[in-house]
Amino acid sequence: MQPMQSFWWRAFTQLAPIFIIFFALTLIMGLLTGLIFLTICLLFLLTLHFYNLYTFNRWLSAPSTSPIPQGRGLWEDLFTALYSQFKRQSQSREQLNLMLERFHDAARAMPDGFVILNENDQIEWCNPIAENHLGLDSQQDIGHPINYLVRQAQFNEYLARQLYHEPLSLKSVRNPDILLSIQLIPFGDKQKLLISRDVSQLERVEVMRRDFVANVSHELRTPLTVINGFLETFMEMNYSNQEEVQHYISLMNEQAQRMKRLVEALLTLSRLENVQNLIQKEPVHIRRLMRLLLDEALTLSAGRHNIRLEMLSEADAWGSEDELHSAFSNLITNAVRYTPQGGDITLIWESSITEGMFRVQDTGIGVSPEHINRLSERFYRVDASRSRETGGTGLGLSIVKHVMTRHQGRLEITSAKGVGSTFSAIIPLLLPEGQLVAPSSRQDDLSELKPSGVAVVDPIPAGGNADLQQNVE
Repeated sequence: MQPMQSFWWRAFTQLAPIFIIFFALTLIMGLLTGLIFLTICLLFLLTLHFYNLYTFNRWLSAPSTSPIPQGRGLWEDLFTALYSQFKRQSQSREQLNLMLERFHDAARAMPDGFVILNENDQIEWCNPIAENHLGLDSQQDIGHPINYLVRQAQFNEYLARQLYHEPLSLKSVRNPDILLSIQLIPFGDKQKLLISRDVSQLERVEVMRRDFVANVSHELRTPLTVINGFLETFMEMNYSNQEEVQHYISLMNEQAQRMKRLVEALLTLSRLENVQNLIQKEPVHIRRLMRLLLDEALTLSAGRHNIRLEMLSEADAWGSEDELHSAFSNLITNAVRYTPQGGDITLIWESSITEGMFRVQDTGIGVSPEHINRLSERFYRVDASRSRETGGTGLGLSIVKHVMTRHQGRLEITSAKGVGSTFSAIIPLLLPEGQLVAPSSRQDDLSELKPSGVAVVDPIPAGGNADLQQNVE
């Protein structure tokens, strides 16, 4: 039965008994008695309807805090249907509130700032990141026009032009060091979604890229200019003076070697930064590596420094021997270049339970504290002219830092101007299974080391290295 038909049928069934009794009383006791009965019944029904209307109206004034009234007859059906409808709406409202809360939670967790604006550019909602980026307050600024709160001419012009296909770069209101990318996206009924994104890191990377290209161009242009100038001189000069020719050839070879070192360093950095170039780790025989590094230090120093090696541990390392050799060698080269003749350079290998440390101590020119944090940047030089005179590429410490990162290690630097520096490369000693690398039992190198595992190779006299060579061989 249709709802409308059911309503009229229930109304008829409620009135039918009254009229049947009315006709019966009229036939038995007369018309007056029947009318009195009918009047009383109709007045009772009318009073009942008014009461139900009153309770219904009272419930409508506060439907969320008071229960739906109980009725009789047709009103019972009406209140039952109303209760079912109200229950469905409450469930829908709870679902919508849950979805809205999830949206707010997701928006709050996003790394970008979100602000919802109405058609008058008034703030309807914003997440905490947007508050931090734009200097907003989600409690007090709701309903206020955003251009009253973000008082920057660029932003107001961007908002007024309504050309939202391109983002706007803007400094953060609360932190001028943060660069924001602002973009407005129209949606819904004339609403707009404002997205703010912190692009400071991307900007820094772009600046580094531009500086890197400029530095590489400068580093390569200088030796190329020298070589080109000498070649032009060769084309015009008299070759009878062989000493002068040899001098020019020597200078060109020096510049060519400088370019070669720079290109090799760039290729090494590119290989270390390649995420597809996975590190191949294996046990590294530290005693043998230290012997090789000592020989390289002696060769590079050519007797100009007092060099010694201290083995304070016998633990081998775990990693790529080629990469560790490259990193340690760069630290030694750095010490030799910036330590005056007659200075001391000490190579130290020591370890804790889980880490090994290769330290290079020197009595060189040292570095002021404000430069230390930037030493591992590409082409960063405290004294550019001195670095080029000593043949440095400006990439050595950057290579060391990348190697340490690939080995889950770190580079630590301590230095004082005019006193000297200590560069420490720290790497883990653990095997993949979590076991310590067993100390090497081979005694074929540095056989003069003491049984306790602590050894000091006597310093090389400033005038030569013959005594040390005899010791280590």
